[in-house]
Amino acid sequence: MPEFRFELMAVDGAARRGRLHTAWGVIDTPTFMPVGTAATVKAMTFEMVRQTGAQIVLGNTYHLMLRPGAERIARLGGLRRFMGWDGPILTDSGGFQVMSLAARRKLDEKGVVFSSHIDGSRHELTPERSIEIQHLLDATITMQLDECIRLPSERHETERAMELSLRWAERSKQAFQPRQGYGLFGIVQGGTDLELRARSAKGLAAIGFDGYAVGGLAVGEPQALMFETLEGTCPHLPTTHPRYLMGVGKPADMAGAVLRGIDMFDCVMPTRSGRTAQAFTKRGPLNMRNARHADDPRPLDPEADCPATRDYSRAYLHHLVKSEEILGATLLSWNNVWYYQEVMRGLRQAIEDGRSQQFVADMLASEAAGDIPPLPIQKDAR
Repeated sequence: MPEFRFELMAVDGAARRGRLHTAWGVIDTPTFMPVGTAATVKAMTFEMVRQTGAQIVLGNTYHLMLRPGAERIARLGGLRRFMGWDGPILTDSGGFQVMSLAARRKLDEKGVVFSSHIDGSRHELTPERSIEIQHLLDATITMQLDECIRLPSERHETERAMELSLRWAERSKQAFQPRQGYGLFGIVQGGTDLELRARSAKGLAAIGFDGYAVGGLAVGEPQALMFETLEGTCPHLPTTHPRYLMGVGKPADMAGAVLRGIDMFDCVMPTRSGRTAQAFTKRGPLNMRNARHADDPRPLDPEADCPATRDYSRAYLHHLVKSEEILGATLLSWNNVWYYQEVMRGLRQAIEDGRSQQFVADMLASEAAGDIPPLPIQKDAR
């Protein structure tokens, strides 16, 4: 079985082209991980997910521990067999969900006690239990438990959460059971305070992890501040290990983060947008509810390789959305995840060619230019 290791293949400025070797396959970076929170990438089959070029998907400790239960999944052969995915899996530790449960939880040094959003039952999640659950799920990449707080926040509160996350990182590392080809990531916290971010990054590097995530961003701060935080954080992370920006984002967010040294991303946006009638394209997002699509025979992009993007008219997609047909959510989600992977493929090639800055500039210019209107329908001259 291969060892868990990161191979840095090319650098262009701060942008990095690499390969992450795992027990369940190689991941080319920069990479986007479709989110399969509850063991499903919503509205898609895993065959569709594979066809987009995705090499790794994400599952969630919090949701899976509640339903169907980590022990049940383990009895059924692990998350990979349970959901029919044969590649690497990263599992979020549950820290972000703990943030969203502020009214339902009690947090202290030991961990967090919360009531289920499903049935109100009481549960305890500690760094040790989070690692145990992720082992039961057979996660290829396990995440430490951390405390993620909303921004903006007072500095003393940001510092408290960062220091607690560092102590939980140490406990997560002690609880992790090393296996060939499997890895554990630490999570950098500290809000948008660069001094706190540096302390967190250096503290995690001293503990020693197989990869490093930047958490606690895309939680309310503007894009410019997120980029500034990344510029102040990434230089403190080991260059020999992968860097993962959690929960980000739009294509422009990811492209800008790659230029600042990030290798891995996840976000619910492409599938959530697919379920709410938004299609991501190289000309920017399109609202398929808009009446202007009702008589448009063009596909979203005739040059795309994705069947959902190339083979169905905008008029048909508009009809599916307006009729609330399930197929509409499926086709738009497929298009969106494919487009996100296309952005990653483009970034990887651009870094190899030494033109990452130009690639991102061209991508942003194309989005800003907007969609090309259809040709007017020609009336019969007779």
